[in-house]
Amino acid sequence: MGASFAQGTKATAAAPSTSPAAKSSEGKVVLVLGDSLSAEYGLSRGTGWVALLDKKLAEEKIAARVVNASISGDTTSGGRSRLAALVAQHQPAVVVIELGGNDALRGLPLELTADNLTAMTQAAQKAGAKVLLVGMQVPPNYGADYGRRFSGVFVDVAKANKAAVVPFMLKGVADGPDATRMFQADRIHPTQEAHPIILANVWPELRKLLK
Repeated sequence: MGASFAQGTKATAAAPSTSPAAKSSEGKVVLVLGDSLSAEYGLSRGTGWVALLDKKLAEEKIAARVVNASISGDTTSGGRSRLAALVAQHQPAVVVIELGGNDALRGLPLELTADNLTAMTQAAQKAGAKVLLVGMQVPPNYGADYGRRFSGVFVDVAKANKAAVVPFMLKGVADGPDATRMFQADRIHPTQEAHPIILANVWPELRKLLK
């Protein structure tokens, strides 16, 4: 279908946020560096997968809190430029990198995306954090070869740097039996209903890194 990934084109963001309860609790920091998929684009605050993750950690009684540093429209280059300051400020135990879709949307070279993902992964690891790369796929109209190479970037970078990876963040959303219903009117951004599925895709790999 046409909407196989969800990326914003408007660079909007709030300050990196945590829930009020999380700010006062102790535990590991999970830093999420993403684009519109993680920045609750078009959603009510507190209903996106990152906010649901914060609730999941509390339910599972895992001593960790989430810092959401996602910006709608961000690219891997943007994330790379912001990462060092965020790591210095929050000293995360885990860095979740959900970037790359906007690179494809803007026609940026795959080599640039791979280089930026590698640099971010290595910088986070050097700072003592574990890394989870959250992968994306592009719509069929990009061509089968490009689609295969693009989705392979996330897996290849993760493998080369011994990082964790979720190959396709929108599994069960963009490729589900009723995919159209899972997207907002723009056919690009997932609905609130889709975000628990997104969290379910991310959670198994993330949980391993919090042990």
